[in-house]
Amino acid sequence: MELSLARVDYLQVGVTTQKTMRLLPASGKKATQKVVVGDQDGVITCFGIKKGEAVTVFKTLPGQKISRLELGGALNTPQEKIFVATGSEVRGFTKRGKQFLSFETNLTESIKAMHISGADLFLCASYIYNHYCDCKDQHYYLSGDKINDVLCLPVDKVNCITPVLACQDRVLRVLQGSDLLYEVELPGPPTVLALNNGNGGDSGEEIVYGTSDGKLGLIQITGSKPIPKWEIGNEKKRGGILCIDSFDIVGDGVKELLVGRDDGMLEIYNFESADDPSLRYDHALSESIASIQGGCVGKDGYDEILASTYSGWLTGLTTEPVHREGGSVEELKLSQEMQSKISSLRNELEHLQMKVLQEREKYQQSSQSSTAVSSVPAFSVNDKFTLNKDDASYSLILEVQTAIDNVLVQSDVPIDLLDVDKNSAVVSFSSCDSEPNSNFLLATYRCQANTTRLELKVRSIEGQYGTLQAYVTPRIQPKTCQVHQYQIKPLSLHQRTHSIDHDRPMNTLTLKGQFSFAEIHSWVVFCLPEVPEKTPAGESITFYFQNTFLGTQLESTYRKGEGCFKSDNISTISILKDVLSKEATKRKINLNISYDINEESVRHTLQLIHPKLEYQQLLAKKVHLIDALRELQVHEGNVDFLLPKYRSILEEADQLLEEYKRQPAHLERLYGMITDLFIDKFKFKGTNVKTKVPLLLEILDGCDQDGLIAFFEAA
Repeated sequence: MELSLARVDYLQVGVTTQKTMRLLPASGKKATQKVVVGDQDGVITCFGIKKGEAVTVFKTLPGQKISRLELGGALNTPQEKIFVATGSEVRGFTKRGKQFLSFETNLTESIKAMHISGADLFLCASYIYNHYCDCKDQHYYLSGDKINDVLCLPVDKVNCITPVLACQDRVLRVLQGSDLLYEVELPGPPTVLALNNGNGGDSGEEIVYGTSDGKLGLIQITGSKPIPKWEIGNEKKRGGILCIDSFDIVGDGVKELLVGRDDGMLEIYNFESADDPSLRYDHALSESIASIQGGCVGKDGYDEILASTYSGWLTGLTTEPVHREGGSVEELKLSQEMQSKISSLRNELEHLQMKVLQEREKYQQSSQSSTAVSSVPAFSVNDKFTLNKDDASYSLILEVQTAIDNVLVQSDVPIDLLDVDKNSAVVSFSSCDSEPNSNFLLATYRCQANTTRLELKVRSIEGQYGTLQAYVTPRIQPKTCQVHQYQIKPLSLHQRTHSIDHDRPMNTLTLKGQFSFAEIHSWVVFCLPEVPEKTPAGESITFYFQNTFLGTQLESTYRKGEGCFKSDNISTISILKDVLSKEATKRKINLNISYDINEESVRHTLQLIHPKLEYQQLLAKKVHLIDALRELQVHEGNVDFLLPKYRSILEEADQLLEEYKRQPAHLERLYGMITDLFIDKFKFKGTNVKTKVPLLLEILDGCDQDGLIAFFEAA
């Protein structure tokens, strides 16, 4: 059966964050449910739908921004008490809006994640987890990396309290009391957790997770070890997952999986064919989906999926048909309903236009008076700067609560701007003087009307570090702009990984000196992405990384007074040596630096680079031939006389040009990496070989792997 859903926009509240919208339990079977949502203005809005109109049940006064909203109540009873987390406080409201709880926690930071199960309250700040029972402190845990979400397995099914933390370092941490029971390694940083089927499945131990790089998976959390059930990659290169719910929208008795992503994609997965879910339906909204719920909202008897978006829109995808089939009485009733709705919308629009004119006049008068004070309008920007493993590029996503006019991007380090298919903005580049002010990039993105979300892609060069700045100007009066800064780190293309191949030939850099654990940790944070800013607990720590561009690896182990860094790429060791010694010099710390260079690692790195180099050189040659071959085709009218390899170039011309356009300067980057490798190899021997670089470039043009390795060994 084909799933047919119609979109309905109900209401707009303030800017909302992840997991801040829920549906209250229905009073009867197939009856409509009330919606409760909390926004960043601190307002909780509860409303129902009557005759297609949103009718408010209650609305609280503004306050501190609401970071989470959950439903609770005694176990095995309808969960209809509303709990919100604001700052470090948890408040409880009845379904009528009466406040019955105000619990000030002992957390020094704001609450980032919350879960409620009966009398048990699970709260997380950035790194700290706390468990309360009847508002009394029970357990505490300090996580090694930022906590994004928290969940507890259903107590009535598993007969014990088993909290699960979703942490930024690609790990689920399963706790028992205040202790870590075990860790579950995931393919990406988990952003959201949900109980499978809403109840943990038959065993109560099944958890669905979504990651920031768009992967989805199911894991069974047993008392002793995790059992992975299934995992879905992100082949379509869609956004990160922000919310998950289970609901039977098809009506076949099996709950579907509802998924909301940060690029506005709403997806429905079903389980009809096998144990692994398959994508059944998707719908694109124009902004990120903060919360998703399945239920009955608009009309009795018609199920729907309700989503709340970043700017506060509550949008439903309903099973209620837009055009009803039936007699003329039904049609007349429908047309009368529609006419009254259109007329009320017209009245509302006229009222809003009048209000805007009045406010504009008031503003003009106040701005011209002698006591005028300039006021900058405040607006919210939701930004995300993440490294993509697939193409070794950074995604910068900017989302504004109102339409974006333009975004100016400036960088003090050389970076490439890459093409993004979803991006409809017009980009223009300004010439910049890189010498006096270190200004390497100045680009302006002019957005089309009603664009609230902009995605950019950049690729950095390892070893060159600095700041990328985005100046965001929305379409509001008076004109105002927000500046957001993003650090491009020295080893910016490295990504955290769970393990590395210890059999590779490794180069070692060892540092010794009078530095504390916190100081060397701050240097590692400065050099590498995805390292938690908080100094790890314990006396020493080991992190593993992989270079997303080349596939080389890095192991960093350090403690107070000593640091050891191992990599199969000499250039990585060279960059670390330069940056770490510079940072130590800034703090007037004397470092004793020693290194052990493995000659075999150079050959190994060249063998990793060479297939990429060969592919890019072949692609460049094919692209350069396209124009000449197309001219031949026009003149001759027939290309049968051409060799098959040239005919295939003509057939694939559009794909080849698209790929070449998507990866500008890719070949130059590879040439640069091989040149750096050559210079770094001899730098550790105390030899300057910069005069031999032109000869190296000639060999690279020949694309001969054996000749290249021989040149490196003979130089």
